[in-house]
Amino acid sequence: MGDRLANLNEAINSIRMQVGTIEKTSAIYETAAWGFTEQPAFLNQALFVNTLLSANELLQTLLTIENKLGRKRAIHMGPRTIDMDVIYFNNEVLVSENLIIPHPSMYKRNFVLIPLVEIAPDFIHPVFHKSNTMLLAECTDDCLVQKKINF
Repeated sequence: MGDRLANLNEAINSIRMQVGTIEKTSAIYETAAWGFTEQPAFLNQALFVNTLLSANELLQTLLTIENKLGRKRAIHMGPRTIDMDVIYFNNEVLVSENLIIPHPSMYKRNFVLIPLVEIAPDFIHPVFHKSNTMLLAECTDDCLVQKKINF
């Protein structure tokens, strides 16, 4: 919602200040809404971030950044100013009440996999034991993902 690119840039700046060093960034991609489809297209980008935070501290920091950027959770998968997910955290497998790593649906979504392959094509999913490239090749999601801005 709102100025999507400005929201994304503000989120990236907040991540730099509060989370750690951004080592790699994918291009920005535009995709049709996934799940709740009666809403405008999303911008998506993958970041590789080096942080001293724990996985749970990272999640809490990202949620705080989302809130500061006006994120409202009125409709599940509904319109929002920003949405940040932790896809991987090193090679950890974590299942807790608030956080599951690797992200449990990432392998089903080409809007996650396409930018992820751009920054970490050979990273091996610690549960499936397949590279991100292999996961993308096996993904059956037909949602259109269009590159908008290169970095």
